[in-house]
Amino acid sequence: MKFPKVHSLLEIANLLNCEFIGDQNFPVAGMNEIHVVEAGDIVFVDHPKYYDKALQSAATIVLINKKVDCPEGKALLISDDPFRDFNILTKHFRPFQFSNVAIASSARIGEGTVIQPNSFVGNHVTIGKNCLIHSNVSIYDHTVIGDNVIIHAGTILGADAFYYKKRPEGFDQLISGGRVVIEDNVGIGALCTIDKGVSGDTTIGEGTKIDNQVHVGHDSVIGKKCLIASQTGIAGCVIIEDEVTLWGQVGTTSGITIGAKAVVMGQTGVTKSIEGGKSYFGTPIEESREKLKQLANIKKIPEILSKLK
Repeated sequence: MKFPKVHSLLEIANLLNCEFIGDQNFPVAGMNEIHVVEAGDIVFVDHPKYYDKALQSAATIVLINKKVDCPEGKALLISDDPFRDFNILTKHFRPFQFSNVAIASSARIGEGTVIQPNSFVGNHVTIGKNCLIHSNVSIYDHTVIGDNVIIHAGTILGADAFYYKKRPEGFDQLISGGRVVIEDNVGIGALCTIDKGVSGDTTIGEGTKIDNQVHVGHDSVIGKKCLIASQTGIAGCVIIEDEVTLWGQVGTTSGITIGAKAVVMGQTGVTKSIEGGKSYFGTPIEESREKLKQLANIKKIPEILSKLK
């Protein structure tokens, strides 16, 4: 997420009421999670296990809970609770905006687009040309939708990321300030849920078709011309490359990559990254031909035991 303008390190430190290490005029352009950071971004880290990863990332400002040596060309914000302060930044730069109308006045809707009754279009939403939004669709703030997109009834674009920190008093939510981006010629079925990014974008690539009752987690990126069948659950921060097929009731763990033109058969649990151009099945996931051979051999066990007796 980029800020409306570039701020100085001093301005951000004053906003958070925290110490800093670096030039007070060091430029701060935005904030992002570790997997999408760029120069000028703030990234937060609150566990020693991930200090090096954050400090050596593309981010040039690190919000951290310990004074450490500052890498050359970077700056530090020293906080007793980086998680809390990351939320403060999100609420400051992308606060929740109340709406009391079905289609916000700041929404931009292209020529030829039809929005059926009882749908909600939030603040600063952009919808392209010749789209069809069926009834009871909720499109949260800052969502971007391309041309020729069809979204069926009951789908929700832009709900919060499922991202929490466990504290003694309960679970503390990491506030979502990102977006959902739907590219041209995408089809989305009924009752789908696509969560916005924590600070970046959850993206559905051009020409991809999604069946009913599919969930896409925060910051996931789905490529072009993919097919995703009903009741599939895609976790956060997953990369699905172009022309992938996921059949019904596939589930994935977070932070993995599914290679281009992979086919994942129904009810498979994608527990790790997989290469493209192959077919997969089962939990734990394996290439489908090998997995089906194993299942065929398992069926022979009673016969083998009978012969051994």
